[in-house]
Amino acid sequence: MNVVDSSGWLESFADGPNAGLFAKPIADTARLIAPTISLLEAFKRVLQQRDEDAALQAVAYMRQGHVVTLDAEIALSAARLGVAHKLPLADSVMLATAREYGAILWTQEADFEGIERVRFVAKAR
Repeated sequence: MNVVDSSGWLESFADGPNAGLFAKPIADTARLIAPTISLLEAFKRVLQQRDEDAALQAVAYMRQGHVVTLDAEIALSAARLGVAHKLPLADSVMLATAREYGAILWTQEADFEGIERVRFVAKAR
């Protein structure tokens, strides 16, 4: 199973320099998990940068995977992981969701560097 965090989705949508890292887990929709917080972040950013139609198309693409809502168990796990790894809220939810499903988390967010079962690549400049 795979979770691609918001930075990975946005990199893919923009066809950025690191888009190739995220191509395989995104294409494997049978094993793709999309936390609702990732939908929120991607929709908001695409809406800000483009328009609502583009944002809706982005979310439709993300919804080809299994969408996972933030429930009480994931929320409490996210709080624990956030404290343990000093992660911001959204990042802790991404990691907790990945852990709940035994998934690999794919990201280019430096907050995740060195965390087990995270595939991290630094943002290209």
